[in-house]
Amino acid sequence: MRPKHTDRSLASFGQAVKAYRIAAGMTQEELAAAAELHPGYLGTVERGEKNISLMNIIALSKALGVLPSELMMVLDVVVSKPIVQRKPQNSKP
Repeated sequence: MRPKHTDRSLASFGQAVKAYRIAAGMTQEELAAAAELHPGYLGTVERGEKNISLMNIIALSKALGVLPSELMMVLDVVVSKPIVQRKPQNSKP
């Protein structure tokens, strides 16, 4: 069996989905049913094992009662540029 690979962006998104689900007082099964997704699929999303589609993000956001952008806001931090920029080594002062 191939080991499961988790991308940082996928893991962060999955954690956000899980946090919103828990805040809404829903189980994985309840959220999956409300979003018309398979509970096993939702589990792989929350663990960061699946690259979720846009349509499924929209379905989850509707089921959770939040905007899709709220679910994806965590990605702003994951993919943002570092605050401190390094100067290229060959640059002149």
